[in-house]
Amino acid sequence: MDGRQDWRQRIARAIRTDPASRAMTEALLTIDEVHARKVIDLAMRIAEALLTVGASANDVTLATTRVAAALGIRPVHVDVTYNSIGVSYHRGHDDLPITLIRVVRAPVPDHAKLQRLQALVVEIEGGLDLEHARARFDAIRRTPFLYRPTFVVLAQGMLAVGVTVLFGASWIIGLIAFLASCAAAVAQRGMARLRLPFFFSQIVGALVVTAAATATSALARLEVPLLADVRPSIIIAAGIVLMLAGLSVVGAAQDAIDGFSLTAGGRILDLVLSTLGVVIGILGGLSLARTLGLGFAVTSEVPALGSLPLQMTGAVIIAISVAIMNGARLRTTLVSAVLGGLAWIGFTIGSGAGAGTPVASGIGALVASLIGIIIGHRLHVPSIAVTTAAIVPLVPGYAVFRGLLQLVESDGSAASLVLGVATLIGAGAVGLALASGASLGLFLGAPLRDSVESRMRGRARPR
Repeated sequence: MDGRQDWRQRIARAIRTDPASRAMTEALLTIDEVHARKVIDLAMRIAEALLTVGASANDVTLATTRVAAALGIRPVHVDVTYNSIGVSYHRGHDDLPITLIRVVRAPVPDHAKLQRLQALVVEIEGGLDLEHARARFDAIRRTPFLYRPTFVVLAQGMLAVGVTVLFGASWIIGLIAFLASCAAAVAQRGMARLRLPFFFSQIVGALVVTAAATATSALARLEVPLLADVRPSIIIAAGIVLMLAGLSVVGAAQDAIDGFSLTAGGRILDLVLSTLGVVIGILGGLSLARTLGLGFAVTSEVPALGSLPLQMTGAVIIAISVAIMNGARLRTTLVSAVLGGLAWIGFTIGSGAGAGTPVASGIGALVASLIGIIIGHRLHVPSIAVTTAAIVPLVPGYAVFRGLLQLVESDGSAASLVLGVATLIGAGAVGLALASGASLGLFLGAPLRDSVESRMRGRARPR
C-alpha cells in the first residue's frame, strides 16, 4: 500500500507543482526614494525624447526599462501613448509607489538626435553613473537640428527633382518641380511659425504645388519655348511625395504589430489627417484651375518610368533628400542611399515577376528594412531612420494625383467616379504594402541580426 501511494505521489509531483517548494518571501531592494525619483525622471525624459524624434513605442518602452534597470530600479511599469508617457515603480508593500507622467510634444523627426539617444542608453547600461548620464542627456536635448533651415528646404526641393528623374522627365520639369517644392516648404515653415496645425500646412503646401503645375500647363498652351511637351502632372506628383515623406507610416505599422494599439491609433489618425490635408489642397487647386479654364487632362494609363539607370538615380536622390530632411548624419545618409537603391531593385524584380504594384512595393520595403536592421546595428545607425528614407521612393505620389484628378474632372457618371476611387484605393493599398513590408522586415531582421552578432563575437573570442 505504501509503495502504491509513493508511486502516486511521484506521478502527482511530475504533473503538478508543489506549493511548499515555493519561497513564501522574496528579497526586496531598499532604495532611497530620492534616488529612485531621479532615475525614473531620467528614464522618462529619455523616453519622451525618443518618442518625439521618431522611435517606435516598443523601442521607447525597452529603452525606459533598460535605463532604469541599469541604474538599479527594477521592475518598472511603462505606459506609452501617443502624447504621454507614464512610469511607475512599486518599492514594496509598506512604501508608496512612485508614479511619474510626462506629456509628449508633437513629433519632429530628428534621426541624428535619435542616434545619440540610443548611444546614451548603451552607455548607461555600460556603467555610466546617474549624474553623468543626466548631464549627457541635457547636452543632447539642447542640441539643435543638425542642418540649417535653408539647407533642409533645398533638400526638399531635391526630393522633387528625384521624382522627376524617376519618371524620366525633362530638365525644365525638374527645375520647376524644384522651385515649386522649395516654395511649398517655405510656405509650410511660415505656417509653422504661426503655430497653425500641420493639417493646414499640408493644405497650403499642396495649393502651392498645384498652382505651379497649373501655371506650367498654361504656359505650355501658349507655346512657350521648352514647355511644349512637358508633363505638369509630374510636378504635383513630386509635391505629393514631398508632403507624404515625413509621415510615420513605418512607425504606425510597427506600433500596431507590437501591440501598442493606442499609440498606433494616434499615429494612424495623424497620418490620415495629414494625407487628407494634401488631398483637400490638391482638390481645391484643381477645382479652381478648372473653373478658370486652366485644367489639364490626365490619361488612365500609368505613366511610363524612365530608364532603369534613371530610376535608380531618382530613388537614390529621394532617399538622400529624406535622410537630410530628417536630420541624419553622413553615415546614416549613405546607408539610406544604398537601401533606397536596393528597395527599388526589389520593386523592379517584383514588378518584372508579374506581381502587382502593391506586392512589388511591399517586396521593396521588405528588402530595405531587412537589410537595414542588420547593417544599421553593425554601423550604429537607427534602422527605422534608414528604412523610412529608403521606402519613400516607392510612395505612390502619381497614383494619388491621378485618382484626385479623375474625381475632379469626372463627368458625374458612375463609371468616371468609380475609376477615380479605384485609383485612390490602389494608392492606399501601396501605402499599406509599404508599411507592412517595412514592419515585417524589421520583425524578421531582429533575430537574424542577433544571430550574426553572436557569430561574430564567437569568432572574435580568443581560443
